[in-house]
Amino acid sequence: MNARTIILLCFALLCVPSLCAQKRHRQPLNERQIEQIREAGVYPNERIKLYAQFVGEQVDAIEALGKRGRSSARTQRLDDALLDLAALVDELSSNLDQYGDRKADLRKSLKGINESAPRWRETLGALPTEPGIDLSRKEALESLQDLSEETTQLEKEQAVYFETHKDEKGQDRAEPK
Repeated sequence: MNARTIILLCFALLCVPSLCAQKRHRQPLNERQIEQIREAGVYPNERIKLYAQFVGEQVDAIEALGKRGRSSARTQRLDDALLDLAALVDELSSNLDQYGDRKADLRKSLKGINESAPRWRETLGALPTEPGIDLSRKEALESLQDLSEETTQLEKEQAVYFETHKDEKGQDRAEPK
């Protein structure tokens, strides 16, 4: 082997891990949904409501897939859908953290999530046990449980905060005084 071949071989080996990492990165939203999130921009309740809507749509798609006859293609699609759901719920949770820290009034959107979360968890819990989806279902259920706990806690914190700061009710972020 000459030096050029060795260099090319080393370069190819360096690229393999980055390609694998790219394959594992999930984008749970389609282009239309991403555009809707962008349009909601700096309006916390609108963004949170959109994320909750997309989570609900993903849960509905998972439920429909779960009712189909078992096949390897269905199992793979169901596994991917569950991984997308977990990623989407994590993104929603990240947005809640950010807006909660800003003292944005999220009570309306939190109420909707708290009402929907039990149905989402119930739907995933009703899926049949299958080796091809058990791990991704567990991750999705854990993400939904964490989200449920976070929204319940945040709703309580916001009720207390906005009871003592009535002049800030309905705000998108706390403004320095």
